[in-house]
Amino acid sequence: MTEQMTKPIHVIRNIETIVAFDPQTGGHAYLSDGDIAFDEASILHVGGHYDGPFEREEHGKDTMLLPGLVNIHCHSDEEPLSKGIFDDMGTPALWGQAMYEYSTLVEISEEALEASLTIMLGDLIRSGVTTLVDIAGPHDKWLPTLVKSGARAYAAPGFREARWHVEDSRRLDYHWDSAKGREAFARALACVDEAEAHPSTRLGGILAPSQVETCSPELLTEAMAAARSRNIPITLHAAQTMAEHEELLRRTGLTAVQYLDRLGILNERLILGHCIFLDSHSWTRQRTEIDMQLLARGGTTVAHCPVTFSRSGMILESIGKYRRNGINVGIGTDTYPYNMLEEMRRALICSRIAGKSVHDIKTADIFEMATLGGAKALGRTDIGRIAVGAKADFSLIDLNHSAMQPVYDPLRNLLHCAAERAVQAVYVDGQCIARDGKLLGLDYDGAVHVMRDALVFAKERIPANDPRGRSLSELAPLSLPPK
Repeated sequence: MTEQMTKPIHVIRNIETIVAFDPQTGGHAYLSDGDIAFDEASILHVGGHYDGPFEREEHGKDTMLLPGLVNIHCHSDEEPLSKGIFDDMGTPALWGQAMYEYSTLVEISEEALEASLTIMLGDLIRSGVTTLVDIAGPHDKWLPTLVKSGARAYAAPGFREARWHVEDSRRLDYHWDSAKGREAFARALACVDEAEAHPSTRLGGILAPSQVETCSPELLTEAMAAARSRNIPITLHAAQTMAEHEELLRRTGLTAVQYLDRLGILNERLILGHCIFLDSHSWTRQRTEIDMQLLARGGTTVAHCPVTFSRSGMILESIGKYRRNGINVGIGTDTYPYNMLEEMRRALICSRIAGKSVHDIKTADIFEMATLGGAKALGRTDIGRIAVGAKADFSLIDLNHSAMQPVYDPLRNLLHCAAERAVQAVYVDGQCIARDGKLLGLDYDGAVHVMRDALVFAKERIPANDPRGRSLSELAPLSLPPK
């Protein structure tokens, strides 16, 4: 008996539409009325009729099979707890960005960290995500919960030497503590090594210096060297806000991208979170086109997360332009609502607005970014595609769902209309990890109950965390006044 025959083979027959990898074009293509066969190691057959041995069989009539989505930038920690609190807030003196003054106010209890992570994972998986990068603080439940979810996960423990402080809602200061930053770097290295050595083949590690302006050049350089020695990616928030852009100009006379290039760490191993405010952006003062050339030349990936920034009136200009300049772009959700399909829809719409043309980017481009672009960022050719030899990571879409009907182009219907409502099942390594909106490895409903209590804790802690001692009702009045 061959090694292949020792693993149970699962067959899904007569799938109406398979979004399969086309090696001739390097992109995706529709296959109609075909079978897929797979085991826990990989995909064994795609398209046409599979007439080999199998242990389990099901039928794919009225379904579309998609490669698993690859989310290269999201945060757990307290982020799921922040839902609906500061969405209408922003600091005018900091270009309307809410992050600096408000994001540090929401504190999560240690007891709620697992529930917060569970909610993030559940929402991502239900929207078709099979691989994700979670940039968060290490805690005891982090790696076990990532593994328990069944998803393919990269733990990216954050570290930095400076913390933000907003003085009187008008000035952003940086409070530096190099020793504390170095301790966090050491913990991050240990966590990454633990993830890389974990017996689960679905778990990996990524180094994550938190922000380009909160880490010294020495720490950034050492982090890149550590990533190289471990042969893993590194991710960093850069060019994400105008406050950061202006701060780096003040310190170095350079944009974030030019600064990273000068440090020698702008390369194919680096994933830049957001990367919105380049020298060519209409909000900046440079009016040059240097940054895109440097990104393309270095092979650096941009992790685009449009939902959270468009909430603050900020937009990347435009994804189509980045891609036409040869820059690899992937998709992340950053924070809530952790819906990858909604993130893709917003990315497409925002790019067309920024590019001032419906032709700036197409549905196929967005889908490629959320699959092949993300896989490339992680240095992988075995995820984000449906092909023989690739991992059996995919989702099944219900073409009979009312939001999918009538069907002319199923991918457009999914991204523009149905989104996660039509996701029927999600598989990783050939194992179903979610079906009909229910997670099979995590207690999502239980996590929701925990988070209700966690919100009470967070509300009580906000005055202590705010430099001006304001209550939540002062910081974020309700959308409608109480009667």
